[in-house]
Amino acid sequence: MCGIVGAVSTRNIVPVLIEGLKRLEYRGYDSCGVAVHQGGELRRARSTSRVAELEANVNSDGIQAGTGIAHTRWATHGAPAVHNAHPHFSAGPGVDAASTGFGDLDGVDEAAATARIGLVHNGIIENHDELRAELEARGYQFASQTDTEVIAHLVHHLYDGDLLDAVQRAVPRLRGAYAIAVFCRDEPQRVIGAREGSPLILGVGVGEHAGEHFLASDAMALAGVTDQIVYLEEGDVVDLQLGKAWISSRDGSGRFVAVDRPVRTVQAHSGAAELGPYRHYMQKEIFEQPRAIADTLEGVAAITPDLFGDGAYRVFKDIDRVLILACGTSYYSGSTARYWLEDIAGIPTTVEIASEYRYRTSVPDPRTLVVTISQSGETADTIAALKHARSLGMTHTLTICNVATSAMVRECKLAYITRAGVEIGVASTKAFSTQLVSLYLLTLALAQVRGRLSEAQEAAHLKALRHLPVAVQAVLALEPQVIAWSEDFARRENALFLGRGMHYPIALEGALKLKEISYIHAEAYPAGELKHGPLALVTDQMPVVTVAPNDALLEKLKSNLQEVRARGGQLYVFADSDSRIDSGPGLHVIRMPEHYGALSPILHVVPLQLLAYHTACARGTDVDKPRNLAKSVTVE
Repeated sequence: MCGIVGAVSTRNIVPVLIEGLKRLEYRGYDSCGVAVHQGGELRRARSTSRVAELEANVNSDGIQAGTGIAHTRWATHGAPAVHNAHPHFSAGPGVDAASTGFGDLDGVDEAAATARIGLVHNGIIENHDELRAELEARGYQFASQTDTEVIAHLVHHLYDGDLLDAVQRAVPRLRGAYAIAVFCRDEPQRVIGAREGSPLILGVGVGEHAGEHFLASDAMALAGVTDQIVYLEEGDVVDLQLGKAWISSRDGSGRFVAVDRPVRTVQAHSGAAELGPYRHYMQKEIFEQPRAIADTLEGVAAITPDLFGDGAYRVFKDIDRVLILACGTSYYSGSTARYWLEDIAGIPTTVEIASEYRYRTSVPDPRTLVVTISQSGETADTIAALKHARSLGMTHTLTICNVATSAMVRECKLAYITRAGVEIGVASTKAFSTQLVSLYLLTLALAQVRGRLSEAQEAAHLKALRHLPVAVQAVLALEPQVIAWSEDFARRENALFLGRGMHYPIALEGALKLKEISYIHAEAYPAGELKHGPLALVTDQMPVVTVAPNDALLEKLKSNLQEVRARGGQLYVFADSDSRIDSGPGLHVIRMPEHYGALSPILHVVPLQLLAYHTACARGTDVDKPRNLAKSVTVE
């Protein structure tokens, strides 16, 4: 979600801060801002437009400095407005916020020199109301509706000449999730960072810029600046100065003590952000799926538990069931995998929406493999659900994740990295298909351990997996036919998606993609549920998209299609070549190149992605940055 960049340097660091924000734009945001320590005072610029406008404001006003913080915000508390944008300032009690330039000024705050504390924040402070009341009683005036401004005033209240001490005294009073970067007018060339529940990293300057230090919410923000990264852990507070940085964390008595965190070399692959010949990142990422799948399968010469890490064989032998925790698109990949796990591996599987799981009473089983799925590895709800499962005694944990250095990977004992590469578009595509591939490998590994996978079956599955990139490439060739459909869909405001069996989650994913980026209301149902309610919605104005593989449920599905046709509905069917479904009045068919057995869901999701993409293009929406949505959801 929100993005943080901060720096301490001797050079003008503003271009680095602005470029870092640009690299974080893919996460989604509705406002942005930068603040620096310049000429003995704090200066700030904020915008509710794109980072490019912020950059123009900064350049035109001559903002430059060696110390600064910057932020992209996705609104939680308070509307997307300039006065709610970060960074937030505090000038002290009794100061009229409206008279200090802290208010609703689009661009550079000319009067911000009275500010003493500047702060940016990712996350949600759950006790902000009580803190706000306390601070207002002390004379602090608020210029925003955000929970973040509470932290700035709290740090100001606790400040007594040492910013690190003030932050260390402030953070124990915060309940919720946060990553913060704070600086002070009285201490140039110093930035303090802290994290609890939201990701934050420390970057160490290299080469001619050795001695610089950076903060960021994502290593992507520092691509091209440094590859020396320290991943801060829960409860860490870091003190950035020129040439040195200290990390501290609370011990058992609650005192902050110095801790060591390893420096890792991390390649953020900034070149992945280049569009090349594509119109949008989403289109680029749809067409990158053959390569992403091949990369995810690279090195898989045989099915073995060791693919998931050291000790996986022992863990797999010690479990009787699987619990999958995920959100959004990742939840649909887990829902698909449930069919594989129960059919091929013969292991009972439950799939839970992570944001719901920890808020209900469940029955724990220590012989459960808890599997989390996340593109970013920083999804707050999924991490919280994982911790809840562990607290119930379920300690066998495995994650399917696209970021090897993420919190999710560090939290789980076992992992499989999908290697989809950086995914910029908010609507996930290649991350989803590579999650499915990884979950299929997990299914096969569990089947092998449970004695349900013969050598001949293993060879057949591996052959199908290795052919998958070619099969997906053949599906991508259907794009012109999908474009023709999208012109009709662009005129609609509602759509139904149908699927059966393991293709029902694929229908759910197709509906999600359409609603995410085209803003067409779309819902998905198991086709057998038509008569139990959704059939009442069917008219000639309601397109009904159907996933129709040639599997054991095909004849049942054909009956469901006839129910739609009898009510005048318009059917749009993605059918396998041998499914014997032909085009006719009210029935539009695109034939898939081949039936792909158990791996068919991976092929059938691709044309649904293309349909959503081209419908959104026809409607003129912001495909890569759909309204109100963020790429990485790091708050509840």
